[in-house]
Amino acid sequence: MKYYKFVFFSLVVILCTVFIVSSIKDEQKIEFYLEKNTSLIGVEIPREQGFEGQGIKIGIIDTGVDYDHPDLLGFGPGGKVVGGYNFVDNDNKPIDTTGHGTEVAGIIAADGSLKGVAPKAKLFSYKVSSNGESVSSDLIVKAIHRAIEDKVNVINISLGVNKTNGEIDQAVSEAVKNGIIVVVAAGNNGPDYGTIGSPGKDPDTITVGATYNNITQSIVSTLEIGKTQYQVLSMLGTNPLSKPITGKIVFGGYGRMKDLANVDAKDSILLEERGSDIKGEKIYFSEKERNAAQGGAQALIVYNNEPGIFFGELFQPNSTSNNNLTIPVISMSKSDGLALKKSLQNETIAKLDVFSHPDFIAPFSSRGPVSPFYIKPDLVAPGVFVNSTHMGGTYNLTSGTSIAAPHVTGAVALLLQKYPNLKPDEVASLLSTTADPVTDAYGNDESVDVTGSGRLNITRAFSANLIIIPHSLVFNLSLEKPYQTRSLHLQTIQGTLPNVQTKFVSDQNDLKLESSLENNSLNIKISRQKNTTGDFDGMLAINDGTTTYHAPVMVHVTKGTINTSENNGTLTFGLDYPDIWSYAKISVIKKGSDQIQSTSLVPQQTSSLTVYESDEYWIEAQITTPHGIDNAYDIISVEKPAPKKGIEFLETFGVPIKEIIIISGVIIAAVTVVLVARRN
Repeated sequence: MKYYKFVFFSLVVILCTVFIVSSIKDEQKIEFYLEKNTSLIGVEIPREQGFEGQGIKIGIIDTGVDYDHPDLLGFGPGGKVVGGYNFVDNDNKPIDTTGHGTEVAGIIAADGSLKGVAPKAKLFSYKVSSNGESVSSDLIVKAIHRAIEDKVNVINISLGVNKTNGEIDQAVSEAVKNGIIVVVAAGNNGPDYGTIGSPGKDPDTITVGATYNNITQSIVSTLEIGKTQYQVLSMLGTNPLSKPITGKIVFGGYGRMKDLANVDAKDSILLEERGSDIKGEKIYFSEKERNAAQGGAQALIVYNNEPGIFFGELFQPNSTSNNNLTIPVISMSKSDGLALKKSLQNETIAKLDVFSHPDFIAPFSSRGPVSPFYIKPDLVAPGVFVNSTHMGGTYNLTSGTSIAAPHVTGAVALLLQKYPNLKPDEVASLLSTTADPVTDAYGNDESVDVTGSGRLNITRAFSANLIIIPHSLVFNLSLEKPYQTRSLHLQTIQGTLPNVQTKFVSDQNDLKLESSLENNSLNIKISRQKNTTGDFDGMLAINDGTTTYHAPVMVHVTKGTINTSENNGTLTFGLDYPDIWSYAKISVIKKGSDQIQSTSLVPQQTSSLTVYESDEYWIEAQITTPHGIDNAYDIISVEKPAPKKGIEFLETFGVPIKEIIIISGVIIAAVTVVLVARRN
């Protein structure tokens, strides 16, 4: 009897373990992008022509909407919010209790004292959070599926995770396949690169970063010492200068009166460290500013006491001293500050300026890259100090990429009203390629990993006639492959395709662009002129005679070269590498999906994989060398895939292969346990 008890107990353990492993979901917490950001721009021309989003349905996946607000009034068929669902409480009342979703809704479609981008659009509110702090990915997926059922035209998702989430990305792809445009916030994890997570990294979405705007708070700073340009930020409360300041940089410790007692600060630019060297002591930035000004300094630089740059505010609780600011105060990173401090052994003269720059990229805006094969974000929009609807019929200045994204969502509504038959990739193209290029505080073109195509310009998008697919290009060159040609498909909304002129704008002088138009295809050939490896970017300008369109370009130049050949769906890989290498992992990704196959490669050999669908495939090699991992890339289109058979054939009919494998494993384990028990 004890053997049968043993068998029964073992089976229970196995089944429970399998059930737990197979049913666990990744409950990643989604952070809401609540930082303060930008303003509404570019809707005048559409409004003058009578386009305000009439007939367009927009789904907002957020904290709900306060549909009692006078600018968003009403829930149900006769209200502004015509439908939705509360996934938190599982009821049909997606009322907002924190304000974030109401702010997003106001930017899109407020229609009262405040006018949104598309004030006549109708909203569907999908509440996935009650506290405005976090939400499980499962609720976002459910909300996307509900939006598909409700047949909305656009979905706005102003939240996300800082890494890939396959379930969210699959739901987004399903929405796009159903003709729904999905607009998402890039995230607020800048200024570091590679900080865009799901769903912002999904190639099917329109991913939006944040810029400043054209109000007085859009103040930026520059600091130049010789030819070196530093990244600095104006502290909130600093006013623009009538002309730049030039002066000797002097170190002022922590900026206390005792620190400056023996410092000749007159006409200098003081450099000070954030915080204090005394535990528990607080030295407000306004206090540092006051002491520096009293010492005769022209300006103050405060460097961080921990890694990274920071946002300072010239404010001191229970004090009016912040109302008497007399000199500009800027912040910089710890590493830059320490390097600058070290250089002060010799006399260091700096030039400092503070001025308004509406299209400056918000430092918190998340950056790409997200993949070697496509570019994110797609574009940027105002996202700093935006006035929008808030709880209880009030209004609130708010910021974040979550506030930038609804500007684009509203723009989508205007385009769909004018051109109701546009497909998601066509809408993305019109908005991205008509964006205005963005520069940094020094007038240099920003990287495409920061801005995509540039800042949203609804007026230009609304009057454009050329649709460019795709709206960005990535080239993969190597030391053995000095050039590559990729094609853009051109189509007009009205009329025949005109002759177009192209120009490549880049600060990289070792790249050459050539173009040729064949029927509706614009063939772009990029060649490297030097044996320099690395990643290079630029902007392709395409002019159709009336409008100049901009398509971001990224060029990878690698040491290694992947040699890919294809025969009836069988991909064969070889690798050329100029140095010693021992092993390479080859990954093949179906374009825009999470379908990945992998194989390995060693020197003097080839390796193969089989694909069963016609599509474009992205190929990445991770090459093991004595000095670490190196990468190489390739892209191939498969027109005649291999015929499906066996497991692949079953998958086409929706047979759950994973579940079959798990159940088979349970049966085998159970039989093994029984045999062992009997033998004992």
